[in-house]
Amino acid sequence: MTIPRPRILIGWLSAACVGMVAAAAAGELPHFPSAAEMNTSFQERRATLIDAYINRIDPADLERGGLHDVAVNFNQGTNLEWARVRLRALCESPRGAMFWMFPMVLTMNAGKENLSDEDLAVIREAWRTYFPYRGDTENHWLMYYASIYLAAEYWPDLPGDEWYNGKSSAENRAEAKEYLMETFRITTGYGRGEYDSPNYIDPYVSALALLTAWCRDPELRKMAEMQLEADFADFAVENIGGVYGGAHSRIYPKHTIQPALAASTSLAWLLWGQGEMALNGSALLLALTGYQPPAILQKIATDRSESYVHRELKRTRWRMRHAGPESFELAGHRTKPVYKYSYMTPHYMLGSSQGGLLQPIQQQTWSLNWYEEKPLGVASTFFALHPYYSAREGTMYFGADWDTVVDLIARSKVDYNSPDKLMSGSPHEQVFQHKSALIGLYDIPPGTHFPHLNTFFSRDLTHRVEDPSGWMFAQGGETYIAYRPFAPGEWRPTDWTGLLAGGAGAWISSGHEEWGTGHQVFASESPRNGYVAQFASVDDFTDIEAFMKAVKALPLRFALSPKASVEFTTLDGVVMSGTYGETPLIDGEPIDYENWPFYEGPFLNAKRGENVLHLRHGGESRILDFRHATVTETVDSTQP
Repeated sequence: MTIPRPRILIGWLSAACVGMVAAAAAGELPHFPSAAEMNTSFQERRATLIDAYINRIDPADLERGGLHDVAVNFNQGTNLEWARVRLRALCESPRGAMFWMFPMVLTMNAGKENLSDEDLAVIREAWRTYFPYRGDTENHWLMYYASIYLAAEYWPDLPGDEWYNGKSSAENRAEAKEYLMETFRITTGYGRGEYDSPNYIDPYVSALALLTAWCRDPELRKMAEMQLEADFADFAVENIGGVYGGAHSRIYPKHTIQPALAASTSLAWLLWGQGEMALNGSALLLALTGYQPPAILQKIATDRSESYVHRELKRTRWRMRHAGPESFELAGHRTKPVYKYSYMTPHYMLGSSQGGLLQPIQQQTWSLNWYEEKPLGVASTFFALHPYYSAREGTMYFGADWDTVVDLIARSKVDYNSPDKLMSGSPHEQVFQHKSALIGLYDIPPGTHFPHLNTFFSRDLTHRVEDPSGWMFAQGGETYIAYRPFAPGEWRPTDWTGLLAGGAGAWISSGHEEWGTGHQVFASESPRNGYVAQFASVDDFTDIEAFMKAVKALPLRFALSPKASVEFTTLDGVVMSGTYGETPLIDGEPIDYENWPFYEGPFLNAKRGENVLHLRHGGESRILDFRHATVTETVDSTQP
């Protein structure tokens, strides 16, 4: 399949996305292009991305270029001499395990029209001799099994001695399909363990898009297509201007600071025309498969005409040890619920989870993200965390032993045991939210490595004020920020140890001078601690002084002994109260975690364990029924 590259104008769509935000601020209903216009613009963005990948290749440089570059050039019939040299080099001594497998499958399928018999013989020999590691995370396993399934379909009748693992093509397909179908059942009924990651949406989209485009088994292909749409819908409801907002299972330092650097923002540009184009492997792969997103996804992702609450239920990564009393068994593994709450407005999104060790190493418990028309290069975020690490956390989620697990983690995630890290879960943290207000409570016991909190203040904030009342104020974009720490602290640069600035972690630290400098954290070293954060749109007040006056007048009581406790009345008059270790209260009623919905909001709804997702926008409805592998669309003409 060679993807054509039409030449048509697209500027009007980005302007339309900006216009939707303006319409929302004015209280007007948004105007959307027709489905045909959306498709036309999507096709042009796809062609633009493909061109950008082709144009970055120097055909005289035979030492550079990965499999994604090889795939796009075989697909388009460009730079074929270069592509053949690079293909052979990348098959001679393969490395990367499943990260080699899936772009190789892309090359085999997207480039099929231009692959010679000699090219295919080189690829076939690599599949026979290279034994890729299956990995140890959900994204690894999905990439691995999607890739081996499609490779075994490519050569459907080979015996076991023609495959690296000694299994025949039929055996490889059967094992892979069993895993993939079970994964779809768990994900659409109980949530993904690597939930809502701005980074790791990349491998999930890549694996699912490959199956959607080239799987020959109609049942598996349909289920993969539906899962891909479900993942995009999951992103769309928490998307603010192309940025994946809220609470995340996994995120890297540069993406906590500049969220638009993540893969999700590249996908948002391709799918619904937000932000700016940035090269990303999953976006290219999606472009090469010929995938066409349904129009309802763009409407859900970009309609911010009214503020809304969205709640979701996800789960932790499988717990090998220390599962805890709230854990439950699923598919023979132990896991724990993750209660996500997001509040979306035209100008910002505030999203959170309940706190605790929900995902090892790279958890982001909560964040504010404000809208930027061009988010690349802007640190458009605000958040706080307890930078925790321990062998208990490591052995909870990994098979290594107590004495070595921290060292093993820090070899690849170098800031894991650094006091200035900006992503972390903590067993000593409790977070709860109501719309635009959020509270964090902490009780850090003696002997914990880092008994302090880090609160991130972006260099892109304006109107920063430390008020004598104890409140801190700032503005990010069109969003007002108020933050009240419960204990004193001091201002430090974000990278106060110099770890990332010194280049530790190689690609993890790459570009630090651009994205990681000029910011500050408020570091508070009290082991019993907490904070209140209140946010608002600039449209709600005449100026920031009026916002500051309103916030300082809000009733607030807190104490740090015997445990951190708080009672706060929000800008909308709701009373939030809680004591560390107890169920928080909203207007005197305990938060009902027991009946937390799987999905609940204006655009996406589902019940836990039912495997049926309902997408809505206006009078449009789209039901993804994973029990029967069906998609049902209806339109209510009486609705706008």
